[in-house]
Amino acid sequence: MSRHIIHTDQAPAAIGPYSQGVRVGNTVWFSGQIPLDPATGLLVEGDISAQARRAIDNLKAVCEAAGGSLDRIVKLSLFLTDLGDFAAVNAVMGEYFQAPFPARSTVQVAGLPRGSAFEIEAVMVLD
Repeated sequence: MSRHIIHTDQAPAAIGPYSQGVRVGNTVWFSGQIPLDPATGLLVEGDISAQARRAIDNLKAVCEAAGGSLDRIVKLSLFLTDLGDFAAVNAVMGEYFQAPFPARSTVQVAGLPRGSAFEIEAVMVLD
């Protein structure tokens, strides 16, 4: 099995012992992205919509570093600290993803790294 590690400075550096993404064959697995500003490493300010946009922008940057794009994603996992934010996150998702949509799960969690309210992870398939 040959693994190719994906890294870009256009997304936040890993804050632990993991890679931003790993490609094996034509499949890329992405680590979770939280709303950290890649330039400062700090959590962005703002509401859940601002946090979701920053996290998705981070994911988009890693997708592009892997040779793909958001429209190549086949599975998303969303983590929210408050499911009351579900509708607002769905609205942001509609800004980034069009039909046919990837498969998706959304779960409420007790907490996320750095006090984030949102995290997104994905699986992408390339040609």
